[in-house]
Amino acid sequence: MPKKSILLDVDEVICYAGYLDAANKFMNTNYKIEDINTYYIEDAIIPKDKLEEYNKFISNINFYENSYILPDAIGVIKKLNKYYDIYICSACVMHINIKDSGKQFKDKYDFLIKALPFLNAENFIFTNVKHIIKADIQIDDKLSNLEGDIPIKILFPSYHNKNISKEELDKKNIIKAGNDWKTAWKEIEKILIKGSN
Repeated sequence: MPKKSILLDVDEVICYAGYLDAANKFMNTNYKIEDINTYYIEDAIIPKDKLEEYNKFISNINFYENSYILPDAIGVIKKLNKYYDIYICSACVMHINIKDSGKQFKDKYDFLIKALPFLNAENFIFTNVKHIIKADIQIDDKLSNLEGDIPIKILFPSYHNKNISKEELDKKNIIKAGNDWKTAWKEIEKILIKGSN
């Protein structure tokens, strides 16, 4: 019997890349992830009149060099890989710096190869348009990415989606993996691996 497929997001699901660190360094601020409530961290920190300067600042940064892997992510993904075909499905174009997105694509790919060597790199999909891809299950932190025709949709709790109501999620047939990103992977394990501890 063929395995069911999972579309798995990267940023704010598997890891926190260095977006917050870069914005704090550029602005000489000390924001923590809990202080941010917009999807794009730079929208909350970088003034519009400094965006061009910020784009130059980040053009050579590897956001994934010192990324923070979320608690239990690697262990649970390794377990899921036994039961499911996992397809990494992650954005590859930075909305504020399209010109330099090719570098970010390579850095993200290199991070994935190093952090998740047990996954098949041929199953990596890099796109900002996720709703056109079919799978059995999708795990993502961005609500609008969960609009495709997928039977099981799991919203990963994150700094920017904490105020989405249960009613809205129920209406869209979306399961939320708890309310805390620190324990969300254990919640996903309970949802997707029957009888797991």
